[in-house]
Amino acid sequence: MMPSRVPCVSTENPLGLSWHDSSLVPMLNATNVLDYFCERSNPFYDRTCNNEIIKMQRSNPEQLNNMTGIEYFLLHAQEPILYVIRKQARQSPTQAHPLTDYYVVAGTVYQAPDLVSVINSRLLTSVFQLESAFDDLFTMMRYQPSKGYSWDTKSPSSAAGILKKEVKEEPSSNFQRQRVDMLLMELTKRFPLPVMRPPVQEENVPDPQTSRSDPQPVVATEKMEEVVTIKEEKIEPSATSPSMKPPPEKKARLN
Repeated sequence: MMPSRVPCVSTENPLGLSWHDSSLVPMLNATNVLDYFCERSNPFYDRTCNNEIIKMQRSNPEQLNNMTGIEYFLLHAQEPILYVIRKQARQSPTQAHPLTDYYVVAGTVYQAPDLVSVINSRLLTSVFQLESAFDDLFTMMRYQPSKGYSWDTKSPSSAAGILKKEVKEEPSSNFQRQRVDMLLMELTKRFPLPVMRPPVQEENVPDPQTSRSDPQPVVATEKMEEVVTIKEEKIEPSATSPSMKPPPEKKARLN
């Protein structure tokens, strides 16, 4: 079975083109992605560039800096899914003017849009949304000679009815799920989450002078000591107390 090396979409606008070689996609890395891009079946590749001359002469790729003209080089690599290749025009070993950027996502090559294309796309999208909104408003407009213009918002063709339509979500592919999980694992390894440690609780150390192991018996003992002390005290009558009288004197018995 021959591998597919044809563009996925054949249009004149290069922004609508994409290219991939299914036989080389599993072996892509930062060292061979530029050779993968420089395949002759790639519609984004210019065969008159200096890279093709170096390949035909089997020269050292570092000689590209000493040549003038169109060249390609690897600008950014985020293995194993994203690579950015830049096309530039070199005037001297120290001067080069960037022309176009291409990004390779999962082995498929796309051309990065320029600023003018991005602005035009955003403007066309905004105008399309405004036209759709006006069309919906016109369907809700009603006119009566006696009442004038009115708006029928309860109509099923109204904007309120359109917003209530359920939007079907497309399920993700197996490739997207695997790649996303792999990227999340790499990010977790590079930036690990901080470990939450439980707060240290200070232990209450009892004071040996104030603490008592068995407070109830001590209180009872203190009360018993007070009772015993009260019983042992001698009650001496006061001299000034009126209730206390001296015993009667004994009289001599007369024979």
